[in-house]
Amino acid sequence: MLKKLFSSQLRINMASGVLCTVINVIAMMVGYPVYLHYLGYEKYGVWLVLATVLSFARLGDLGIGQAITKLVAEEHGRGDIEGIQKYVTTALALLCLSGSVTLMAVLVFKTQIIGVFKLGEENAGMALWLLPYIGVLSIYVFIIQALNATLSGLGRMDLANYIQSIGRIVSVIVATILLHIGHGIESLLIGNILSYVFIHIVSLIYIRRIAHIRFLRIGNLDVQCGKRILHFGSGIFGGTIISMLGSPFHKLMLSRYAGVATIPIYEIAFRGSMQFRGLIEVGFRALMPEISRISANMTKSARDRILQLYRRAMKLILFAGVPMYGAILIFATPLLKIWLREQFVYGIPFAFRLMLVATFVSLLGVPSYYLLLGMGRIRAVFTARCITWLTSMALVTMIAVNKNYLSVPAVCMSLIISWFLSSTYMIWYFRRAITEIIEKIR
Repeated sequence: MLKKLFSSQLRINMASGVLCTVINVIAMMVGYPVYLHYLGYEKYGVWLVLATVLSFARLGDLGIGQAITKLVAEEHGRGDIEGIQKYVTTALALLCLSGSVTLMAVLVFKTQIIGVFKLGEENAGMALWLLPYIGVLSIYVFIIQALNATLSGLGRMDLANYIQSIGRIVSVIVATILLHIGHGIESLLIGNILSYVFIHIVSLIYIRRIAHIRFLRIGNLDVQCGKRILHFGSGIFGGTIISMLGSPFHKLMLSRYAGVATIPIYEIAFRGSMQFRGLIEVGFRALMPEISRISANMTKSARDRILQLYRRAMKLILFAGVPMYGAILIFATPLLKIWLREQFVYGIPFAFRLMLVATFVSLLGVPSYYLLLGMGRIRAVFTARCITWLTSMALVTMIAVNKNYLSVPAVCMSLIISWFLSSTYMIWYFRRAITEIIEKIR
């Protein structure tokens, strides 16, 4: 299917996303039982607390990672190595600054951060001991993400994906070895550090093979490049914040109006359907740097190429997404029974099917989303995120307040409506953007 629809390198980039998603899931499925075997639920829970802190610390990225991919791809399309150097060096400087602020916040408020999770005295002490290392790691993660984004911007998202997946495998292997020889929770931290070191070294090697970039030249720092990075990154960052509020808000409302027992049903339906959506969506991520490269010199042929990619992406959803979603909708109940076994309850399949419809509706807007990112229409992307999550939050609130009751199917229906509005908006805006390009070319 991909071979018929997309050019060779783009096809390779898209296929790598799907393959690496499968590899990452396998690594996760292997890692969880090992960690639980050696650490138990309680100590592994402490690590998950630290991982949660690291996830929130990554907000200090400010959307710069995706900005690097887009802007490097533009300069790569122009063949401007000096421009690439300026963007990457400036981005690294900005990330070091934001990372330092993040580290300071972690160090100053470490007691309060751990206190939020209400851990026991021993576990809290363990978390406080490891938290400063997590803070330092967050700065390093910013740098690694920047290098990975640079590799994607240079047209080799396949390499970026494979390097990250191999890094994840390295993390699991190192942690398993250290746990086996008697080390404790610090094994997971060391595994993660060595994983990022591996990604760092290999990414640098491949970047230098593709383009001889000099990262550490002071002369590469550029104010205008910094402004463009922050302008593009701010839209990504804002959209991420809105998205992070949406699902927790739904869980909060379910807990208040339907009971805490409904939250696992929502979580299984939401996460499960998003995993299936991700099998198609992850391939489309390669569209953003491709469009950025093409649109660096906007001509009639570039416009035609963008339209061609859009049509082929929608065909992929039609010929691959529709059969996959159709099969899952039909066999949802037996699949859930096999997966959940004795934890299966009969309310889950209906909620799961509704959420599958919601995520499929959202998938229809994904090609427009990544094409608009590549074209630099960041406001449209941010607006679409706001439509999705603010609309669903408003609908859920209206139902809960008016009826003094809420259900998981009601939340799923609110997401179907909000994702329909969001996808419609993105498709409309993409067509409008193409029309504007046609008028400019004329």
